[in-house]
Amino acid sequence: MHIAILGATSQIAKDLILSFSKNSDHQLTLFARRPEVVSEWLVGNCFPRKYPVMSFDEFNIDQHFDVLINFIGIGNPVQAAAMGASIFDITLKYDYLALNYLQSHADCRYIFLSSGAAYGANFDRPVEEGSIAVIPLNNFQPQDWYSLAKLHAECRHRSLWQYSIVDVRVFNYFSSTQDMSARFLITDIVRAIQDKALLVTSAGNIVRDFLHPVDFYGIVKSILSSTQNNSVVDCYSKAPIEKINLLSSLKDAFSLQYEFTCEEVGINATGSKPFYYSLNRAAAKFGYIPQFTSLECVTKEIHSYLENSKLNLIDIHFDD
Repeated sequence: MHIAILGATSQIAKDLILSFSKNSDHQLTLFARRPEVVSEWLVGNCFPRKYPVMSFDEFNIDQHFDVLINFIGIGNPVQAAAMGASIFDITLKYDYLALNYLQSHADCRYIFLSSGAAYGANFDRPVEEGSIAVIPLNNFQPQDWYSLAKLHAECRHRSLWQYSIVDVRVFNYFSSTQDMSARFLITDIVRAIQDKALLVTSAGNIVRDFLHPVDFYGIVKSILSSTQNNSVVDCYSKAPIEKINLLSSLKDAFSLQYEFTCEEVGINATGSKPFYYSLNRAAAKFGYIPQFTSLECVTKEIHSYLENSKLNLIDIHFDD
């Protein structure tokens, strides 16, 4: 297959590119708003000429692709909060780029990276197949625009039933390669472990389901291996984990130091989500079988991140 990756600077896109390079012979073309960043990353990963890199200005209907995978969006809560309503227009712009291509190439598949946030603010319990999106129609808040952008895109995709479009809702994703300066609970934990610092976190317990890069690749691979259809899947691991159990396990594994506070900690860019995960197993219909639990994902990727950090420090020492 010839696959176009839209938004190749995204970290989850980079992880998928690495998975494709190791496990498949698919031809990839990488599109980005900053193609030079992607080219530098390819050089750093020792395959500078394996995949062509282009700007979005070079994307056109005369090119032939079997699949479009759209990663364009915001993965950092600080950026999401800063962008506000403009995320709506950005999502719409690049979604139309893909949909216009489908009008001339009806057999092309389109995978759109959506989010569990498309369900709105309904996370007092885990979502499931029959869950309803809850939208504050008369009182939009800054944290609602990200959710609305994803929901709007999904509604548009379902209306285009004649095309093969699958929306993949990511809830929680963790990789050793992601930006550890971002303000998520999990990245706060990693920094505390690395710096041997005290993690101060809110006392409220939450439940998260961390998806490993291998399992994200498994979801995409299962979609590509299935018959064409227009649908949506929620991402999930073998098992979610409560924050209390996660912190306790990481204390044992990495000597994490932490304490609880009654105050809110972190950035609430997309709303409160006590149970931010899904029990919807529609992805299993494509043949997806997760390999890792949330705890296995987090533990494995933190180990990998810390090992890579040590190697980088050694390289810097030798360069000096």
